[in-house]
Amino acid sequence: MDLFSGEFTGYARQMLYGGLVTIQLFLSGFSLALVCGTAVGIVSLSRNAVVQGAYRVYLSIITGVPSLLIIFLIYYGGGAMLARVFGHSRSFDVTPFSAGVASLTIVYSVYIAELVRGAVRNLPRGQFEAAAALAIRPWAAWLYIIIPQLVRLALPGLINIWLIVLKDTPLVSLAGLNELVGTAKIAAGATKKPFLFFITASLFFILFSAVTLRLSALLERRFARGIAEVKA
Repeated sequence: MDLFSGEFTGYARQMLYGGLVTIQLFLSGFSLALVCGTAVGIVSLSRNAVVQGAYRVYLSIITGVPSLLIIFLIYYGGGAMLARVFGHSRSFDVTPFSAGVASLTIVYSVYIAELVRGAVRNLPRGQFEAAAALAIRPWAAWLYIIIPQLVRLALPGLINIWLIVLKDTPLVSLAGLNELVGTAKIAAGATKKPFLFFITASLFFILFSAVTLRLSALLERRFARGIAEVKA
C-alpha cells in the first residue's frame, strides 16, 4: 500500500478520528471518576458502621473484578438493569462509548477514593481542630483549607491513575467502540500492515504520557513552592 494512496489517506483519517474518540472517552471517564471518587472518599471517612460496610463491599468487588468484565457487564447487561429500575415498558440502548465511560468511572472511582482517604489521613488533625476553633463552617474548611492540601498530597497518585485510565481505554474496543486501537486493528487487518498502524497507535500513547509527565512535574513544583519557602 502506497503511503500517498487514497486507501492510506482514508485509514489515516479513521485513525485520527479514533484518536479523538480515545481522548473523549479518557477525559470523560477520568473526570467522572475524579468527582465520584473524591465524594466517595470523603463520605467513607464517616465512622458510621453502615457507610464503612458499604464502602468495604464496594472496594472488594471493584478491586477483585477485571475491568474488562465490568465493561462487558455494563454493555451487554446495562440495558436490562436499567429496564428493571425504570420499568420493563421502556427500552434502553447502551452504546459502547457510554459503557466505556460508565466502566472507567465505576472502576477508578474506588482507586481515587482510596487515594483521597489516604491523603486526608496524612493531614495533621490540628488542621480540623483549628478550623473548628475559629468557627469556620465545615464546607468552607474543606473548600479553602483541606482540599488545597489534598491536591498537593494526592497529585502523584492522581497522575498514575490518569495514565492507567488512558491505557485502559483500548479495552472498550472489545465492546465494539472504534477508538484508536480498535481502528488500528481494523486497518492492520485490511492492509496486512500491522506494524505501521500499531506503532502509530503506540506513538500516540507515548506522546500523551510524555506530555503528562512533563506537566505533572511542573504542577508538583508549583504546589511544593510554598512548602519549600517555609522550610528555607
